[in-house]
Amino acid sequence: QVQLVESGGGLVQAGGSLRLSCAASERTLRTLYMGWFRQAPGKEREFVARVTWATGHTTVADSVKGRFTISRDNAKNTVYLQINSLQPDDTAIYYCAAAPSLILHYGDVSYWGQGTQVTVFS
Repeated sequence: QVQLVESGGGLVQAGGSLRLSCAASERTLRTLYMGWFRQAPGKEREFVARVTWATGHTTVADSVKGRFTISRDNAKNTVYLQINSLQPDDTAIYYCAAAPSLILHYGDVSYWGQGTQVTVFS
């Protein structure tokens, strides 16, 4: 069973930065695509960013482009989400995700991490 373990969330003042990490138990065809989603209270889980292990190709949602950066370290089987210029609207649980095919929507995800809370105060 694929395991994804997130870390790096916390309480941060608006304008600050965080780096979230997601350690994957395997880097195989089952986890070809890695991504991050977030879910704020009362809202649908939304796509944030994705990356592929093989090529490192990344895609970031338009809503956070310019502030969020996704990257991966193949040697550590770890995916990162760098979040800069944090805003109160970024408050959410951030979930790591993996799938054998392209991740566009939460319905495309095969494996989820447990989530890490990010809270931004002004």
